[in-house]
Amino acid sequence: MNIRRILLGSALGLGLIAGGVAIAQHPPAENVNPNHHPNIAAAQRLTEQAYNKISAAQQANEWDMQGHAAHAKDLLDQANRELKEAAEAANRNHK
Repeated sequence: MNIRRILLGSALGLGLIAGGVAIAQHPPAENVNPNHHPNIAAAQRLTEQAYNKISAAQQANEWDMQGHAAHAKDLLDQANRELKEAAEAANRNHK
């Protein structure tokens, strides 16, 4: 009986942690104007699509990917921020 409670408590705890991680992470923003920078805006859409596919893979694998999927999502978010910076740099250079 005691072991059963420990296992149930552990499973519940892991579920809460996984849920917290899922809520804490959000898809990259699409914040580049496609009328001014269509290629950069398209790249942002692709980073969001990749992010969503990774999220689906995490759910399908019950979040057991040893942190690699979460790291890939962080890198996609970083790439998205760099795309925004690139668009802003292009705006500054073409006033």
